[in-house]
Amino acid sequence: MTRKQRRMTIIGGSLAVLALAAALVLNALRDSIVFFSTPTMVAEKHVAPGKRFRLGGLVQPGSLQRGDNLAVTFEVADGGAKLPVAFKGILPDLFREGQGVVAEGALDANGVFKADTVLAKHDETYMPKDVADALKKQGHWKDDYGAKASDGVKPAATTAQGNSQGAVR
Repeated sequence: MTRKQRRMTIIGGSLAVLALAAALVLNALRDSIVFFSTPTMVAEKHVAPGKRFRLGGLVQPGSLQRGDNLAVTFEVADGGAKLPVAFKGILPDLFREGQGVVAEGALDANGVFKADTVLAKHDETYMPKDVADALKKQGHWKDDYGAKASDGVKPAATTAQGNSQGAVR
């Protein structure tokens, strides 16, 4: 075997081992790669109670109920399914009904998602890409969601004479 053949064999073997290692890692992380699961995905996959995952969707209007000692229950929906969520703690300031949310936790035996962390979106125009894609896929996407983000520039106020204020000439 010549020196060039030996080198090519070592390179080829190394690439094969690297490809096998990458395939094994990706196979092991197959279910964990998704940033969060929607209620429809949870229902389709029949997630076992006790398995930790992230749940994302919209907080259903009228479902928020506050209890004693910072206990809160609400429903998260994605247009196709709803999942009740129980959380004990302080909710983020931007948490509201009808807004996007991502909760971390696990299902209990009764099918209630017991969250230990709740993340709310950061402003009225933000929506996680995965939530937006899920809403588009299910036909619940409103065209004005994208328009709100691009409308961030406010027009200058005008005086009674029609001149814009704030411009120094």
